[in-house]
Amino acid sequence: MPSKIILTITQGKLSGKKYIFESRSTCVIGRNADCNLQLAKEIDMTISRYHCLLDINPPDIRVRDLGSLNGTFVNGKKIGQRERNQTAQEAVKLEHPEYDLQNGDELKLGDTIFNIGVELAEPEQIETANLIKEEEKKPKIPPTCLSIIQRLLDLSLKGDQNLQPIAGYKLIKSLGKGGFGEVFLAEHSQLRKYVAIKVMIPAVAGKEEGVEMFLRETENTKVLTHPHIAQLLNYGFAEETFFFVMEYCEGGNIWDFMQKLGWRVPINVAVDIILQVLDGLIYAHQMQVSDVESASGKKEKIKGLVHQDLNPNNILITYANGKTVAKIGDYGLAKAFDLAGLSGQSLTGTQMGTPAFIPRQQVLEFKNSLPSVDVWATAACLYNMLTGYFPRNFTGDPWLAVLQNDPVPIRQRNNAIPQKLAQVIDVALVEKPQITFQTAEEFKQELLKSIA
Repeated sequence: MPSKIILTITQGKLSGKKYIFESRSTCVIGRNADCNLQLAKEIDMTISRYHCLLDINPPDIRVRDLGSLNGTFVNGKKIGQRERNQTAQEAVKLEHPEYDLQNGDELKLGDTIFNIGVELAEPEQIETANLIKEEEKKPKIPPTCLSIIQRLLDLSLKGDQNLQPIAGYKLIKSLGKGGFGEVFLAEHSQLRKYVAIKVMIPAVAGKEEGVEMFLRETENTKVLTHPHIAQLLNYGFAEETFFFVMEYCEGGNIWDFMQKLGWRVPINVAVDIILQVLDGLIYAHQMQVSDVESASGKKEKIKGLVHQDLNPNNILITYANGKTVAKIGDYGLAKAFDLAGLSGQSLTGTQMGTPAFIPRQQVLEFKNSLPSVDVWATAACLYNMLTGYFPRNFTGDPWLAVLQNDPVPIRQRNNAIPQKLAQVIDVALVEKPQITFQTAEEFKQELLKSIA
């Protein structure tokens, strides 16, 4: 039986109501109708529109105040609040604290009190988790990704069957670090073929179900074969580390590309890259994936794979016949890693992900994001390439900015952008009440019209 987080309202008009979380999730509490847990005006007017954010990865739960007017309290202690003379917009500029909650804690918002209940997993899992925590208390130097991948390569040469996908490769250099790992350029000693090898290290140890879930999702990614999606060639799990052998794109990523060009990409180049990305998304969003195991354990067919972490670091560049070719990298891996509970609590702390390139729907619908979130992210990448700025203004709390700040019209950042193109980009970034372009095909067709 998995661990659970149970929120029980013990005081307020909804007293007795319970909310149960059994897997990786987020929960925005507030008065706004789009909050995951809405405490409407008639229930408690002392609660802000977006009051606080719960970052949940059972058995762990963390609360982050979102600049509420009347504060968030844990066991009677205030952990966050904006000043009385500050507006909700000004609250975005504040650095909001966060607090790890324990079983039996009380969380108070306005006149409403929640009791925090933590139900742990089966006894043997609890014992394993406790052993891991005791081990973590011992002072030690964490191994680097370089030392980990080098050890895996050495073990592969000794015949470890789990490591055969990387047998015969030697490392050339690091291509870049991410929140949970690093990517290396490698060459096969016999085939003389270059690949990118990525290692991802779980932030939460001992989650066997999470490992199996992530490997299932990775198999879905492996079936994607498209000119504008970087191919996942092979993958595996050994020594508490995931490794992925991927197609190598010699041109690096869009972030590097932008840096070389002084942070602004020429309009024709940027639009061409984004049209290629949209072609990749059209394919992946329509891809039929068979025999996916649902939460109930039943096998079912699903249609469409959503990336959910599209940003300039995940748009890769290669070259063919003298032309620049864009490919979507890490398709679905980061989000699947997070949803499997392997990333810890990634919306708080140091591993925040990429809030500059996600729509508000992705925070509010953390587990069930639709293809439209990738379309919004693609428009955000185009905006970034043409201006050197993120669509939203970010100062202070990034997640409150995502929920509250509207994108700045693109011509306010760069008035050299043609009016028709600017209008399409601005429309693509509208997200209230919903994202304008629900499919990549819709956005592609409007872009083509704007440059015709």
